[in-house]
Amino acid sequence: MMAYRPIPLEELFGQIMFSSVVTRSDRQHLRSAILADRLTEDEKAIINRLLYNVRRGWVKLVDI
Repeated sequence: MMAYRPIPLEELFGQIMFSSVVTRSDRQHLRSAILADRLTEDEKAIINRLLYNVRRGWVKLVDI
């Protein structure tokens, strides 16, 4: 069994913006990062940018 390796939020942001979709796995990763309550200001800004892009319709939520 492979060990879970969290993706840095900067890398996750790049993947999401490149594909224009947020997968269930991406959402779980973001949720875990938020609930860990150890986000830097830069990481908070990344999450805010992702939410803005979803609200604008530039990034879609998918269930895969």
